[in-house]
Parts: sequence; structure tokens; C-alpha cells
Amino acid sequence: MPRPAIRRLLTVIPILLNACATPSDIPNWFDSIQRMPIKTVQVQGHRITYLDAGTGPPVILVHGFGGSMWQWEYQQTALSADHRVITLDLLGSGLSDKPDIDYTPSQMVEFFRAFMDALDIQRAALAGNSMGAGLVIGTALTYPDRVDRMILIGGMPNQVREKLASPLIKRAIESRTPVWLATVGNWLFGRWMTESVLKEIVHDPGLLTSAVIERANRNRQRPGLVPAAMSLARNLPLWEEGFARQLGQIRHPTLVLWGAEDRIFPPQVGKELHATVQGSTFMLIAGAGHIPQWERPEAVNPILLKFLQP
Repeated sequence: MPRPAIRRLLTVIPILLNACATPSDIPNWFDSIQRMPIKTVQVQGHRITYLDAGTGPPVILVHGFGGSMWQWEYQQTALSADHRVITLDLLGSGLSDKPDIDYTPSQMVEFFRAFMDALDIQRAALAGNSMGAGLVIGTALTYPDRVDRMILIGGMPNQVREKLASPLIKRAIESRTPVWLATVGNWLFGRWMTESVLKEIVHDPGLLTSAVIERANRNRQRPGLVPAAMSLARNLPLWEEGFARQLGQIRHPTLVLWGAEDRIFPPQVGKELHATVQGSTFMLIAGAGHIPQWERPEAVNPILLKFLQP
């Protein structure tokens, strides 16, 4: 083998080994604006991390594609005053385990149902952001008796790929890059890619401090995250062929909440989702992008609290 090729191989091997390494121990505290103890539970043989705050009717908060529980950091105090607020890192995301599975929509729904069982929660209000809204929808359609009401923030419409307005996110979703190459690229350019994605999903760039970017990048660098995220993206057609076609069957009280400056799914997409889900309520949040609950919590939290009132 030529020496340049050997040098390249020696450079790549540590990267791949790092990507396959056992995840580090879970920290004691949630990396957020407040200290909240991180809890763990075994679900289908895998360790899932979550936050559990407050008492009262349960509300489960579900993050979006490639995200983690930090996307709900500004809801913890506000909602836990009157509710038991459960915020998890989904299987394949954040601090939770990232097994080598297919991550199909049906698998994720079964995992979510098992998560509720593990915490002995028979029925809850579910709030999902972006792809997390898709999981909430799938759970409501598959296990309607387990869902009290739904909050869908920035997702999940039918014909997802056609309605994606962001070229950056569309390329990420449709990428057919080999997993090993994507893992290497993430290791080399992860912080730059993280910052680019955050600038796409957050409307106000002033909120993207170095600390915020670094936290998101640490999440992106967790071993096993890239393969899991790529599996989720590859299975979007299954969402469109399955749960997306059943949106009109939803009968739960539903709040559709959208950022007025969402560059991933423009507000018109949210209005179409609202029209499809019978009896739903639609709210538009000014000055917010794809994660309005994080970007404009002072506007979003009162709406959530009102909707969650029994």
C-alpha cells in the first residue's frame, strides 16, 4: 500500500474507533439553564434517559430529528407547576442508547408505548416538535386510549420531502452517503454543521451563543448518533405511506403550533396540517423558527398551559 494511503488509513482508524466507542457515563445533571437530575429507565432492553419534574396530569415532551431533551429546557419550570412533565431523549438520540436497529416509524411507536409502560403512565398529553410530532401522531393513531391530547409543533405533515423548504435539511434527509463516511465527516466538520443547522432552525441568530452551539455539537458527537439519525431519515417514506395517510382519522384535541419564520416547514404547511386534523387549533408564533418553544418560550408557554387545562 502506498505510504500516503497508509497515512490516510491511520488517520481514519481512530475516528472510526471513537465513533464505535462505548458512550461515556451519563452526567448527573441536565445540561440546561437549570440543574435537573437525569433519570434512566430500561425500555425494551435499552437505557433511556429522561427528566421527570412536577406532579399532576402527565405531559410527555418529544424532541425532533437529531435533537435531544434540551429543546424543551424552557418548558420544565413553567409546565411542572401543574403537571408531571416527562422529557426524554428518544432511542437513538441524546444520552439514550443507540442500538443497531431499523428505527422505523412503527418501531419508534412501540418503543414509545413501552416507555410509557415503564414509567407506569397509562394516559398522557403528548407534545412533539418536528419529527417528534410524527411520533406523537403515530402513537395517537396506534394507541388512541393512551393519548389525552396532542401538541404538534413544526411538524409532521404528509408529503414531508416535498414540503421541506430548507435545501440544507433536505440534503441531510435525502443523503445516501455511507454511514462510515458520514461519521468521519461529522467528526471532522461536526461543529460547523451543527452551527449551520441551528442557524436554519432558529430565527434569531442572537440566541445561538457559543455555549448553545457547543452543547448541540456535543450531542451530535455522541457515539452511534449518526447511524441512528440516518436510519430515521431513510425511513421517512414509511411515515408517508403509513401514518401520514391517516391524519384525517385523528380525533384527539390537538394544538398545531408553528413558528411564523419557520424555514424548514413554512407556516402554510402548518395551516394545511391544521385543516387535515379535524377540530384542531392553530397558533402562529411571531419571531420564531422551527423550535418556537425554545426560541419564544414567553409566547409559547402560556398557550401550552391553556391548552393543557382539563
